Amino acid sequence: MAEIVRLKPTRPCPICGKPSSQAHHPFCSGRCQDIDLNRWLSDAYRIPTNETPEDASKEDEED
Repeated sequence: MAEIVRLKPTRPCPICGKPSSQAHHPFCSGRCQDIDLNRWLSDAYRIPTNETPEDASKEDEED
């Protein structure tokens, strides 16, 4: 008996807005995957905080 493969729903690519492909989900292509990876590795995605770098280093020293 053949196994049923469920396809992921097509949604807009978070980088360019084109429909996503099954091979690169949730992106439309390998290029958009690479753009997203580069943004993660270059710290383009950040969580806003009120801490200064000095505050973070003081907490590390106390532990």
